Amino acid sequence: MRRSLRALFEVPLLRVLLPLSLLGRIHVSGLPVALSFLIAGWTGAYTTVGLVSGAMAIGQAVAGPIRGRVADRKSASGVLFVTGGTYLVGLAVLILSTKVLPGKLWPVAVLIAFLTGLTLPPISQISRALWPRLAKGEARESLYTLEATGYELVAMGGPLLASGIVVLSGGTAAVVACGLIAAGGALIFGLVLRSNGLDRGERRPEPEADGGEQVKQRSLLRDMVFLRAVLVSLSLIAALFSVDLSIVAWGRDRGTPGVAGALIAVFGLGSALGGLLSIGRGGKRSTGLGALGLAAGIGVLALLLPPVSDATPVWLLAVMMVVAGSVVAPSMAANNAQIGELAPEARRAEAFGWLATAMTGGAAIMLSLSGTLLDVVGPSASIGSGAVAALLAAGLAFSLPKRVVEPGDEPGDEPEAEAAAPAAEAS
Repeated sequence: MRRSLRALFEVPLLRVLLPLSLLGRIHVSGLPVALSFLIAGWTGAYTTVGLVSGAMAIGQAVAGPIRGRVADRKSASGVLFVTGGTYLVGLAVLILSTKVLPGKLWPVAVLIAFLTGLTLPPISQISRALWPRLAKGEARESLYTLEATGYELVAMGGPLLASGIVVLSGGTAAVVACGLIAAGGALIFGLVLRSNGLDRGERRPEPEADGGEQVKQRSLLRDMVFLRAVLVSLSLIAALFSVDLSIVAWGRDRGTPGVAGALIAVFGLGSALGGLLSIGRGGKRSTGLGALGLAAGIGVLALLLPPVSDATPVWLLAVMMVVAGSVVAPSMAANNAQIGELAPEARRAEAFGWLATAMTGGAAIMLSLSGTLLDVVGPSASIGSGAVAALLAAGLAFSLPKRVVEPGDEPGDEPEAEAAAPAAEAS
């Protein structure tokens, strides 16, 4: 594992592309915090926060596979340039609606958020589809773990940045900052792809019928193994978003938004530490065991928050956030690597588009549910629903076939992957 990790740093393009792909996504963890303060300050209700944030996530989910298909077949940089600009415009219109409309017209913001979500720059799915072209076998496994760990480190800065801007200038300024980061990150990442000849994905001839006519590819979701792998990510992300929104609400109700941002950052720190330890140990990670650990950690957090407990010291919450977060990066990395193995080479960006759809779908479901639970019961019920989602992820993960990846293997060439995913190929 250490040799494969050293090999990764010897690839010049990875030294550039991996940091850019991570920094270009820092807004993803910061925007939910920024939107929470913007929308809650406008309407005075967390249910509305959940609906607006959930609508944006649904938009991201709907467009994920489409953006991936375009990136596979046409220009990845072109997709990044267009989506980066329109995403920034969408957030600006959303902010404007909160300034000129009364809070009772919040359904307008829900629609704007949905349309904005359709244009999220797909840096994550484009970069994840690119990694198998730059690293093989064990090195590829290390790269997925390194990316997941790196994202957790970067994601710690998102809530801190957003909550810091909220304290200094308010929710509006925080949303603006997230939009500028998203657009700028997409532009720079796209330019680097184009300048290094990585603008277009690997292409293979379309399958043909006996008469020589091209056969239409059927959906990757018709492969039940691939579908279950994607649903694992949906459930994991739902669990993670229950933590974020619950802690933000807890901090806002206490009048300490900065503490909430710090606790979310500590959760990311725990994930990063877990990822680093995973890389150091070597070997395969278990998504199922990681999800079980996450469910246990979140379950304990639910007992430490109102209305179950109103006097939990912040230091104890911080300790539990580190412990619960420590399994996140290894679990997500293992699941991402398995999705990359199950997908045909020429459809990887589309496959990770479905992954993005599942992740944003999980966020949408949990944001709406958590918003309601926060208003009706409180943070303990909201975060408790995340523990249930983590248990579901564990059950789905244990139902997947064991992964068999030998050093130097091409993605999708493993015997288990071939046996498990025949429907992922074109019919």
